Amino acid sequence: MTAAATVSTLNDAVLSAALTGLNVKGQKSLPPWLFYDDLGSALFEQITALPEYYLTRTERAIFAEHAHEIVSALGSDITLAELGAGSAAKTGILLRAASAAQPNVLYQPIDISASALDEAAASIAEHIPGVAIIPQVANYITERYTITRPAHYKVMALYIGSSIGNFSPTEAISILCNLRHHLAPGDALLLGVDLAPGRHKSVDTLLAAYDDAAGTTAAFNQNILTRLNRELAADFDLSRFAHRARWNARDSRIEMHLESLADQTVHIAGKRIAFTPGETIHTENSHKFTTRALKTLLTNARFTPTRTFTDANHTFAVTLATAT
Repeated sequence: MTAAATVSTLNDAVLSAALTGLNVKGQKSLPPWLFYDDLGSALFEQITALPEYYLTRTERAIFAEHAHEIVSALGSDITLAELGAGSAAKTGILLRAASAAQPNVLYQPIDISASALDEAAASIAEHIPGVAIIPQVANYITERYTITRPAHYKVMALYIGSSIGNFSPTEAISILCNLRHHLAPGDALLLGVDLAPGRHKSVDTLLAAYDDAAGTTAAFNQNILTRLNRELAADFDLSRFAHRARWNARDSRIEMHLESLADQTVHIAGKRIAFTPGETIHTENSHKFTTRALKTLLTNARFTPTRTFTDANHTFAVTLATAT
């Protein structure tokens, strides 16, 4: 497929997602994969370094403590394939451990952002010599992707950063079932999830992680409208939409919304989309998991949990599961 055809296909997907989610009665919505254009990916990397956003540093600490246990779980010959790899900053910890355990390491990052993959490849080449990289630019939700298996190797698939929490339970199972289709029995999944609030983590802590004082998450959320303006010639006025983070206790999830601050009409591809004051566009969910919910998710996707690593306060979990 040519670059022009790829751009055309992506624009078609963006248009379909926008019209499907916004031209409805009731709750308007946009899918979270629309966040990750080049600017959105860069903003998310900034979010992961914010003091309020505990998820990334907690998961990184778990990797630092348990990397050798994780990469040795399948033996000495493994290839790592990662969904939603981004810049692969945390993954480098696992790649270093794998490089210490075997002479040749193949890393297969899959991400919607070409610039993030370029950054990841450059960083790994500079800091972890000997790692071969096969990057794929793909939306792993809506597009096909491949996982290469060298002879006699097992695959360890990575889906970290609590990315699975952005999807409904049905969607999450579908994503993991699709991943399971690429794996053989005995391969593994490493899944990172944020845990539900409880004795060690308050709802206020959760809300702060998605509505930081610097406004970076707000900019990340509003960038989805900037993308629609740029790619679909829409006419959203960003000053008329405000970032909102909400805790939905019933569904155990943080929700991100863009709230309309006025009566207004937006135009997208010849369609008129009306907004009333207080009406929102639901842009993202971030589900928080109990131990039982995590086990159910993995089992329904034909994975068997074998080991779960958590931080001392049990705020975040990294689970190793075997493909059955």
